[in-house]
Amino acid sequence: MSEMLKPGPVCVDIEGTVLTDHERERLRHPMTGMVILFTRNYRTRRQLKALCDEIHAVRPGILIAVDHEGGRVQRFREGFTPVPAMADIASGHDALARFAAAGTVLAAELRDVGVDMTFAPVLDINWGRSGVIGTRSLGRTADEVTANASSFILGLRKGGMASCGKHFPGHGWAEADSHTSLPVDDRPIEALREDMRPYGSLADLASVMTAHVSYTAFGGEVATFSEKLLRDVLRGELGFAGLVFSDDLSMKGAAGGSIVDQAEKALGAGCDMVLVCNRPDLADELLAGLTWTRTPEFDLRYEGLRPEPQAECLIEDNSAYRSARAFLL
Repeated sequence: MSEMLKPGPVCVDIEGTVLTDHERERLRHPMTGMVILFTRNYRTRRQLKALCDEIHAVRPGILIAVDHEGGRVQRFREGFTPVPAMADIASGHDALARFAAAGTVLAAELRDVGVDMTFAPVLDINWGRSGVIGTRSLGRTADEVTANASSFILGLRKGGMASCGKHFPGHGWAEADSHTSLPVDDRPIEALREDMRPYGSLADLASVMTAHVSYTAFGGEVATFSEKLLRDVLRGELGFAGLVFSDDLSMKGAAGGSIVDQAEKALGAGCDMVLVCNRPDLADELLAGLTWTRTPEFDLRYEGLRPEPQAECLIEDNSAYRSARAFLL
């Protein structure tokens, strides 16, 4: 891949079911490195496949992602398997096997239409406090989350897809929704470390997304902008070697300064990529003003997110997918 076509550190979205001329130019910008899709981008499987094909043609090598976790956070519905909420799988029989099946089904169906990765699994512990996490959680203890996530990630890999654990260091305690306000986690560091344990225990975790949460134990810093949390704890103490995404910088929990200031602060703290969603004006402002230096570590971490080529067969010809779907349902 030529230097000009190498991915940059900004993940952008698109407005509709087809690309506009301006969006094609945005995808070609050297700072753009990923596209995230939403429900508004989906009408039919055929249309979604055509959209993904065009994105890949406009910017060869770029990755396409989506929040497609199962339960209430499943961006594409009609024509896709209705994967149960993670909490429902965790509380049912054969949970580990069903988590593996869920991962395989999600990955295979997304890969079949050209989507490269999903921002899953949620690694937040369900402490019974956070409405925005709730049934998205894989468990009520760190051990339960780790065991269930390990099976889910194995399933994703079987379907040809990498994983993203979220929201580091933990969004299960703070009650506010970071989409609309800044949540605060006021627990001591000893309690917070329980939420962090899955991130150091999952060897196959390919990427992590940060939490827009303020942590009293770390001087009130928001994790997305905290060098202590991202470099010292996540990279240093927990030994995580994959790619680190910020959560969406247009969310209220990340507010403060211009979008360029926010992104440079997040990248400086240890994020590798930043997301800007639902605000094309901010995406354009960021792409025009961001200063960023590519590193070999960034390229290696990004390449670790690429789907497995051998998993690109049609789902009707994929015996692992058919078996997983039959078991899940």
